[in-house]
Amino acid sequence: MARGGLLEGDSALVTGAAQGIGRAIAQALKDEDAKVLASDLKDSDLPVDLCRPRAAETLALEAIRRLSRVSLFVHAACPRREESQHALAVSEAQWREMLEVNLSAGFLIAQALGQHMRENAIRGRMLFVTSLHAESPRNLPHYSAAKAGQTMVVKELARALGPSGIRVNAIVPGAVPGAGFGGAPGLVDKIPLKRLGRPGDIAPMAVAILSERYGAYMTGASVVVDGGIALYNWLDAVS
Repeated sequence: MARGGLLEGDSALVTGAAQGIGRAIAQALKDEDAKVLASDLKDSDLPVDLCRPRAAETLALEAIRRLSRVSLFVHAACPRREESQHALAVSEAQWREMLEVNLSAGFLIAQALGQHMRENAIRGRMLFVTSLHAESPRNLPHYSAAKAGQTMVVKELARALGPSGIRVNAIVPGAVPGAGFGGAPGLVDKIPLKRLGRPGDIAPMAVAILSERYGAYMTGASVVVDGGIALYNWLDAVS
């Protein structure tokens, strides 16, 4: 008898799923037989602007309505950022948008889905796509602050939901072009594996963390997938 995929029987909500890492993770979940509801600003199953009031709660409730039973949540949504948005230039609107989408919306969706999982005795799993810059400055203060906040949200949710058998983790990509990031000249020289990352490098690890076969005893963890670039200080000049 053929064995199903690692996530057979699971139903997932994936934000930021129209492109990049979010899209790759959504497809990888489908490839492992999960039912996936993809959400983004556009080009998705469920277009949602997470900056709008009550959008996070609405998205969570709609995911439950469409899927009936949500067992997986992946938060990959993140606004586009530009290298010019440094500490003395980032606007209040850019600051609010970055924190609203990454941090506030991610927490509120997780909170609503966590309650759903607990009330229905679902051994759910959640995954936040964070960044190395949760702990190392990037000269993009809104982005770094949002990702640092996500890292702590993961730990808080893991403690609160763990007794109900619900696991919450983060995956930490390295230099993966997209959402306004392209990689400065010479950056590849700082990466021990000598290339920039690809969304397809991140998605398989996301599947492993979310699966019960490989990730069953993981919660509150941040798993780095970066080609080794964290071995270098991001504040070092890139030649």
